[in-house]
Amino acid sequence: MAYTEVPASVAAFMRRITDLCGEEHADWARNFNACFANTLTTTVERHDDGTTFLLTGDIPAMWLRDSTAQLRPYLTIAAEDDDLADMIAGLVRMQFRYINIDPYANAFNETPSGATWDPDDQSDFSSPWLWERKYEVDSLCYPIQLAWLLHANTGRTDHFDDEFTAGVRRILDVFETEQDHEHRSSYFFVRDCDIPTESLERDGRGTPVAVTGMTWSGFRPSDDACTYHYLVPSNMFAAVAMDYVARIFDGDILDDADIAVRARTLAAAIRKGIDDHATTVNRDGDTIWAYETDGLGHHNIMDDSNVPSLMAAPYLGYCAPDDPVYLATRHTLLSDENPYYYEGTQLKGIGSPHTPPRYVWPIALAIEAMTSDDRDYKAHILDRLVATDAGTNLMHEGIDVDDPTKYTREWFSWSNMMFCELVMDYFDIRVKR
Repeated sequence: MAYTEVPASVAAFMRRITDLCGEEHADWARNFNACFANTLTTTVERHDDGTTFLLTGDIPAMWLRDSTAQLRPYLTIAAEDDDLADMIAGLVRMQFRYINIDPYANAFNETPSGATWDPDDQSDFSSPWLWERKYEVDSLCYPIQLAWLLHANTGRTDHFDDEFTAGVRRILDVFETEQDHEHRSSYFFVRDCDIPTESLERDGRGTPVAVTGMTWSGFRPSDDACTYHYLVPSNMFAAVAMDYVARIFDGDILDDADIAVRARTLAAAIRKGIDDHATTVNRDGDTIWAYETDGLGHHNIMDDSNVPSLMAAPYLGYCAPDDPVYLATRHTLLSDENPYYYEGTQLKGIGSPHTPPRYVWPIALAIEAMTSDDRDYKAHILDRLVATDAGTNLMHEGIDVDDPTKYTREWFSWSNMMFCELVMDYFDIRVKR
């Protein structure tokens, strides 16, 4: 069952935002209302068993990552709307059902249809539920984040059920295994195509890594293959997610000392691994976080538009916005030392190797603004986002920095909701975490 119209609570919230925007920012309100309604009326499918499936947009599958970000802004309303909270809890249940099918997969079908992004995929597991089996650390972090945020914003605990607990154990198993990918993991991914980032080197095993305490990722949140497989922002997110797990299982909500201890141990090891192996220096000699490393001395100085990103570290809860290493990293990322930072006549910001050169992502711009304490800067970015929507009132994936009529993905729900979250942030309306 899909939404045919927005719930009354959502409509009331949209009116509240419209009033806050006033005449001065009427264009923000116009886009906010279009984006905020669009996700509910075009991507949500509620099932009779209480689960919720979310399309990512123009691809007929659900991503564990995207689906969390698509519903996150509604959490601010869910405390006052039990049905909306039920819908979000249904997504948590669906996410953990999928994780229990295969914790290495990133995207799933609504039914066991056997549909897939590429029927020539080669891996060590196959299920008709899987749309794609690219292993990405963040895919396991986002469902934990959503489960915690639902509790933090509504107080409900019914989604912390047996399937949730089983899924958390699967996540712990995978993160622990992938701390020593070379010797303990059986995962590989090979795709027969001409795009190098669609497959992993060494017959699908990825480039070599040393043991660092961090956990290995095959692919980035963009679904592109990692260059070096300790993806630092995803490990930051994993450390935060493990803190959530420990808090859930330490006795106040659920009582499982083994899970809580394993989560705390993982979080501590990952943080130490980041401290010991994931810092490097920029061209000015300042200490910064690398985007990727392998524990063998190689570092990748860059950032990608998809979240988790280095820019998003405070947004994820890994560090404070005024952390010295974060500030130095941020300065580097917003310069030409980041090969995916672009400036043009219409936009400037961070793009991605996943999209053409000189295309900036609204997701990255929203994160750039939300991790700033400058309200005028937030307003400037919001102005640029609505000015470059190509008349659609919606956000896109990537936008040409010189010509906003050139963009990727007509329909991209994650980007729409990041814009909404930025508007809310500007008015000090934030999801509790």
